[in-house]
Amino acid sequence: MLNAAVRLFNEQGYDATSMFDIAESLGITKSSVYHHISGKEQLLQMAMDRALDGLFEAAEDVREADLPAIERLERLIRLSVLVLAERFEFVTVLLRVRGNTEVEQHALTRRREFDAVVTELVKQAQAEGDVRPDVDPATAARLLLGMVNSLTEWYKPRPGGAEAIADAVSNVAFEGLRM
Repeated sequence: MLNAAVRLFNEQGYDATSMFDIAESLGITKSSVYHHISGKEQLLQMAMDRALDGLFEAAEDVREADLPAIERLERLIRLSVLVLAERFEFVTVLLRVRGNTEVEQHALTRRREFDAVVTELVKQAQAEGDVRPDVDPATAARLLLGMVNSLTEWYKPRPGGAEAIADAVSNVAFEGLRM
């Protein structure tokens, strides 16, 4: 049910997707859908959590690594690409929310928290002398995440493809940031 809803949210937009649309795509009645969930907003929350939980799992993995900040930052960006590829439809929905509902506002708050993790890693890498001092850490974080997030506009997930894309993003981004 969640996958069907996310597919429709991406195709039609969240606001334009009705519970009837979701039920019809599954070949069941609307009352059958309501037997399992409370409403469309619950499906959106589940989709947002699926995308964001993957990113925060990656951040936790990097936080625990005993590596210089630049290597943890690069690893986090690579993992972010892999999360995006693995949870492509969910991340696409996440990147389209605008804060119109409480669920969307919560998702945007979590996105800002993730942005702060990336910004802090850039700051640490600067302090360690591995990132150019003339780069604003928050701007660098937004640019790195913007590069990752832009993949939803053109990348088509396929087996083995995410690793090559992660390599490309990492090479382009970090050759420009390193001292």
